[in-house]
Amino acid sequence: MAVGGAKKRGVVAAASYEARRLGVRSAMPSVTAARKCPELIFVKPRFEVYKAVSGQIHEIFEEYTALVEPLSLDEAYLDVTENRKGMTLAIETPRKSARRFWPKQA
Repeated sequence: MAVGGAKKRGVVAAASYEARRLGVRSAMPSVTAARKCPELIFVKPRFEVYKAVSGQIHEIFEEYTALVEPLSLDEAYLDVTENRKGMTLAIETPRKSARRFWPKQA
């Protein structure tokens, strides 16, 4: 399974582990992905959901610092030199923020 457009000019946004084992990768043209994995099922992206979740992620980033430089929907550079949580080690930021997303695994 892959998220993306199935037409000639489509691009893979994400691929399942099974598709990845067959060589399907993000940013790959859909025609190439279909050639590598003929049984590949394309699922349309849900941009409105991604945008909403991205907003939630960036709100969490801003709990740590006002100095956030977005890179993509779920990535950003954060300057936590002087942060809102009073943390002394920068490594605490991803550890603590990850617990917000995956409380049992972080």
